[in-house]
Amino acid sequence: MNKYFFIFFTLTISSFFFACDPEELNNNSTLKFSENQITFDTVFTTLGSTTKFVTIHNTSNAPLKTKIRLASGNQSYYSINVDGVAGVSFDNVEIPAKDSIFIFVKVTINPGNQNTPFLVKDSIEFITGNTKQDIDLIAYGQDANFIVADSGPANLRYKIVAGANETTVWTNEKPYVVFGWAVVDSLGTLQIQPGTKIYFHANSGLWVYRYGHLQAVGNKDNPILFRSDRLDEWYDTDFTQWNRIWIMEGTKDNIIDYAIVTNSFVGIQMEAFSEYTGNKTIISNTIIKNNQNSSVIARWADFDMTNCVVTNSGGGSLQLEVGEWNIKNSTFANYSTLGRDSTYPVVYVSNKSTFDNSTFNSSANFENCIMYGNFSRELVEYKYANVELSTSYKNCIIKTYQVLPSFVSCLRNTDPQFVDKSKLDFRLKSTSPAINAGISNGVLFDILGNPRTGNPDIGAYEYSN
Repeated sequence: MNKYFFIFFTLTISSFFFACDPEELNNNSTLKFSENQITFDTVFTTLGSTTKFVTIHNTSNAPLKTKIRLASGNQSYYSINVDGVAGVSFDNVEIPAKDSIFIFVKVTINPGNQNTPFLVKDSIEFITGNTKQDIDLIAYGQDANFIVADSGPANLRYKIVAGANETTVWTNEKPYVVFGWAVVDSLGTLQIQPGTKIYFHANSGLWVYRYGHLQAVGNKDNPILFRSDRLDEWYDTDFTQWNRIWIMEGTKDNIIDYAIVTNSFVGIQMEAFSEYTGNKTIISNTIIKNNQNSSVIARWADFDMTNCVVTNSGGGSLQLEVGEWNIKNSTFANYSTLGRDSTYPVVYVSNKSTFDNSTFNSSANFENCIMYGNFSRELVEYKYANVELSTSYKNCIIKTYQVLPSFVSCLRNTDPQFVDKSKLDFRLKSTSPAINAGISNGVLFDILGNPRTGNPDIGAYEYSN
């Protein structure tokens, strides 16, 4: 009897072990996550974020089954996709031994009708046996003014934001998100207040149509921002996230003061299409960076530039073709490693338009400017023989193997000694040859508001301990 009981007991216990899934034997199994927290930078209301993902690892020697769900359920602003399946809650998700699955996460925030950013939290919960784990989800939401194109052909959709004889003011209370072209129409005026943030969707831009007028006036503490609507950190140095600021011929001077223009195809393009009016664009105390093509193009257009930093372009930093240009105390530096076109120097000056090969008498005057980069020749002049190109370079630092008769007290091939060009920090080191090497020209402060006393420094920044 004891013999048969022992055999029966042994078979029963064996069948129990073989009938159970391996993962059910360990109620304390845990998963390993590639991230314990997923954070989204500012997400505009009604717009979905970029998609992020997390890897869920089963490091044990047996397969595991887990329940995965959003803690807020159907009320969550977040959406998840588990190994290709979208949903809110997933039961008995099996992860093979020594294997992993992917979870993709997005967030879409409903309008909150509030001006200040707000925090949106949730979590992804994992229940494996008796073990509960979670991954925190954090996003910063922001309500916004949406400018959505409603006119024009499919390849040039636009919305008029300032019509004829109309003045429109963009305030700094909420950011503006632009889909398509925001157009300042003929005889219209767009005024942009200090601290206003303008975000452009892919292939979008700001277009000041002929005889329109732009007044984008920020201040030292509250610059105006023009950038892509992709706000995650990865996009901060990415090119071509939107199109450009495009300014045509006008009846008044256009003004951009204390602004940041970044991550576009072209930064600012000034170009007359129907007539050369002689009115100018005045750009001052502005940083223009991380643009796929040239950062600044002036074609059949006059402009003045003071205390500006133009850098990190796939093309040139400054492309001048037909016009009159006066540029003071600015830094043009291009050390881009993101596919810089070798045909574009930092500064290109010509009396001929590459658009239609037209020519006209032109002049360029540079004072206290730096033109430097990782090419051997960062200043190129192209003079068309039958018309005049008058140039002057006073107290500039220029990387070039040429000696032009228009150089006056310039330093050639002399490293400006920037603080950290890899981080686009073009302030001057204490040993910089630019210090006290400039000429007094009425520019009393630098881009940071530091006074320029005595002999000013060359470039946009005055050296300060």
